[in-house]
Amino acid sequence: MLPHPATPTPVTVPAKLAEFHAGYPEYVLRDGTPWIRTLPTLAAQFLGRWRLRRAGAPMHGMVALVLPVVRDDGTPAALKLQPLDEESAGEPVALRAWGGDRTVRLLEHDAESGTMLLERLDAERSLDHVEDAEAALTDLSELLAHLVSYPAPAGMRTLADIAAAMLDDVPKALPELSDPADRALLRQCAAAVREVLDEPGDRLLHWDLHYENVLAPPLGSDRGTWLAIDPKPLAGDPGFDLMPALHNRWGDIAATGDVRRAVRRRFDLMTEVVGLDRERAARWTLGRVLQNSLWDVADGEHAVRPDQAAVARALLPR
Repeated sequence: MLPHPATPTPVTVPAKLAEFHAGYPEYVLRDGTPWIRTLPTLAAQFLGRWRLRRAGAPMHGMVALVLPVVRDDGTPAALKLQPLDEESAGEPVALRAWGGDRTVRLLEHDAESGTMLLERLDAERSLDHVEDAEAALTDLSELLAHLVSYPAPAGMRTLADIAAAMLDDVPKALPELSDPADRALLRQCAAAVREVLDEPGDRLLHWDLHYENVLAPPLGSDRGTWLAIDPKPLAGDPGFDLMPALHNRWGDIAATGDVRRAVRRRFDLMTEVVGLDRERAARWTLGRVLQNSLWDVADGEHAVRPDQAAVARALLPR
């Protein structure tokens, strides 16, 4: 057993993470304290509670802080601290449902704060580092097919509710778009969602399965090749899970010189590997264009992003 320090090393919040949180005023505690201010105390609390020793530089995205740690028995792990909200509350539920089957393993979880202790994977080896774009997409698609083979646990957020809320937001968003072509595109996406709204599906979706959210296990591990991390799960149709891989690594698509053809090639490969009906999957993917565009409008944008518009036009009937 490793010796354990009586007082964990204080955690300094990375400046970039603090900057991101300045743009998320909704991440506050019940008493009005910004969550980011509580992070050093929260980290120290769980380093002590779970008897963890820090083992590397902090990592972060736009919301969560991840600390490489070592458990009391010498096992490498990762302490993930993030605000508890509707999205993050579902993460441990989904990870338990998958049970480490092609996903990162959940080792500990505190329901009150949302803090998790996870299996430590190789953060330096993501699927994004695979240079062969088609090989990377095939690997991601095979992983997606496996994940959505699981039914969603009871109580999971549903695509039915999310899609209905999106459609309710469309009339308010349309006037905010400056270009009539963008308004027409959003209407087409909304119409596509209405066609599948009555059959939203019941699979366990990751919702954010892009290349950087697929990591390799440590070298020498028997955990396979690629494992998914950081789900934002919901119950729904697998067609709603294609979009992250369609518009990530956009430079690969642009470099082909034929964006529509390249998008269709990705879409066709994914639907074939996952085993989806293409027309239905296209409608739910247009739903992701709608969702992303509504989020952009809510953030003050007045145009549909070029990559989103390109995906939509590639999938809409000619």
